Amino acid sequence: MDLTVRPRPTRAALEGARRAASRSLEDKAENTQIESSGEPDDQADDRARETAVDSPGLDADESLAEFRELVRSAGGEIAAELMQRRARLDPATLIGAGKVEEIAGVAASTNADLVLFDHDLSPTQLRNLEAALPCRVLDRTQLILDIFARHARTREGQLQVELAQLEYMLPRLTGRGKAMSQLGGGIGTRGPGETQLETDRRKIQRRIDQVKLDLDAVKRVRRQQRQRREAVPVPTVALVGYTNAGKSTLFNQLTGAQVLQSSRMFATLDPKLRAIELPSRRRILLSDTVGFIRNLPHTLVTSFRATLEEVEQAEILLHVRDASSTYGAEQKAQVEKVLGELEALSKPRIEVLNKIDLLDAHQREGLAAREQPRHERHQVEVMVSAQTGEGVDALLAAIDKALFSDPTIETELRVPQSDGAALAAIEGGMVVHSRKYEGNLVRLVVSGPASLVGRLRKYRLRDDNLPKDASDTRRHVEPGQR
Repeated sequence: MDLTVRPRPTRAALEGARRAASRSLEDKAENTQIESSGEPDDQADDRARETAVDSPGLDADESLAEFRELVRSAGGEIAAELMQRRARLDPATLIGAGKVEEIAGVAASTNADLVLFDHDLSPTQLRNLEAALPCRVLDRTQLILDIFARHARTREGQLQVELAQLEYMLPRLTGRGKAMSQLGGGIGTRGPGETQLETDRRKIQRRIDQVKLDLDAVKRVRRQQRQRREAVPVPTVALVGYTNAGKSTLFNQLTGAQVLQSSRMFATLDPKLRAIELPSRRRILLSDTVGFIRNLPHTLVTSFRATLEEVEQAEILLHVRDASSTYGAEQKAQVEKVLGELEALSKPRIEVLNKIDLLDAHQREGLAAREQPRHERHQVEVMVSAQTGEGVDALLAAIDKALFSDPTIETELRVPQSDGAALAAIEGGMVVHSRKYEGNLVRLVVSGPASLVGRLRKYRLRDDNLPKDASDTRRHVEPGQR
């Protein structure tokens, strides 16, 4: 469906319009001064440029291509594709009576088993379409739920998918004929006082309540695990991004794990958590989450909140984006929309521009030289290739720099050679810059986490530059070491 009365502009036309608007604004700035209420001129120019050409979102061809990938990810084989442009949707059938007849003819001639709509259907529209077409009808949300059901492997993932399916199914229960009626004529023909539809709804509601109780138990277990992790100062960094942006490949590249990586959408669904070591020798937990997509069903966001709690608890978000995509800005907007629903949009983010191995040298230069919008200039961007490993060191350094809990500090220590435990802790958790031997003592210049430096306070030669958080770690030191 393309809700417009005229053809959508192509990507090349949109780029040309943006350049023309930029030139027009620059010429205008030379002749006249943009006046605003206390706003600097450069901010007014940026706002005018953003207002001149709005992001159009996905055009019809790109939307159809994405929907085609969803169908293939669900294991479907496409028999025919139809596109319709309308000024407004038909409330009864979404597409109108004439288009329904056309689809019925195409479905019959191709022996299709399913008719899939790249749009959400209301219960009335779904019922009317199933009555008019010779095969089953599924909308976009049902297709995504089916893909999730195929890829859920853990008990938690299966519960969340089942909850989303039941909540979607509940308002769409329908029945035909006398099977759903409690009315009758004559003696002995009245029903038991409850229709079959009401009975089914009650059963589904009972199952929804049970699944929610099971998910609450899962949340309690995850909360206990998180509390145990928080007892040790190990921050969490979460990977987020559009589906098929390369999150799982990057997760494998950073952690050495062997999770499934596939070009199909939503190939990986269940959450994963692995520990990695940064250049400063600090350790973090890297979390891989479910991918987002345009018009992600709200029932999925609600059902997968147990999984997405890792996003809410993370200290830093790595927003993985497909640098080779022609509609990366639209994908980014969709991800930020979901992050807003999770109240995680204000968290520190690192924009990871993935798949640069698919770009030529000229495209890479243009990507690196482009100017970020004013409201995004505080965000860090790193270009990487999760497939080849290019840029991974720069990404680890960016994560290291962005972490604000348990900061890295440099200090000087004098440790007895007989204290093997302290020396082992230094070698395992700090970066040693220099080492000198003075009799039975070892003098070291090191940099490491403030928590570890605080535990070794008695060996420090100076206490300057020690953050307050590190001094608080003295309560964790054994009494004999104070």
